[in-house]
Amino acid sequence: MALTNEELSSRLTVQLGASVQKLVERHGELTATIKAADIVQVATTLRDHPGFRFSILIDLCGVDYSAYGDEGWDGPCYAVVYHLLSMEHNMRLRLRAFAADDAFAMIDSVVEVWPSANWYERETFDLFGIVFQGHPDLRRILTDYGFIGYPFRKDFPLSGTVEMRYDPDQQRVIYQPVTIEPREIVPRVIREDSYAQNEK
Repeated sequence: MALTNEELSSRLTVQLGASVQKLVERHGELTATIKAADIVQVATTLRDHPGFRFSILIDLCGVDYSAYGDEGWDGPCYAVVYHLLSMEHNMRLRLRAFAADDAFAMIDSVVEVWPSANWYERETFDLFGIVFQGHPDLRRILTDYGFIGYPFRKDFPLSGTVEMRYDPDQQRVIYQPVTIEPREIVPRVIREDSYAQNEK
């Protein structure tokens, strides 16, 4: 039988103690914000403890909170979010851990706990620049090897910084600065005065 979020929240508080900084229920799912320094210990407990048995890491992703919300964000910018599933207890949990240093975002790898984290951590490194300490092969997975920057960060320009093309004279692919002129497109909506009136 599935645990309720209240029961899961109570178990998390008892078993993880001070590692849990915040518990929030939203859209029927529980999110636990934990200390980044405790991620491996917490992940191991969540996987092995009979009251949890979160044996499956469904997904892992990065989040850039630098321009989050209307009032602005006060706190670390970069977080890693882990989506967990317990088949034994038929429940889900979302873990969130913030990297302590925005200039060099780093968090311990959980590949030893959930091997499926391998490529997810590489993707998060590639797109957000979050370094996973202890990862067995941390390198780019989606962008090109010579790519500069992290395209999912909010400070990355929408048009990018470089473009690549094939040069027939050199007979190879070359990189060059972006040649697209930045522009602002404001959509115009033109409707007749009688639009959507008296339709049957």
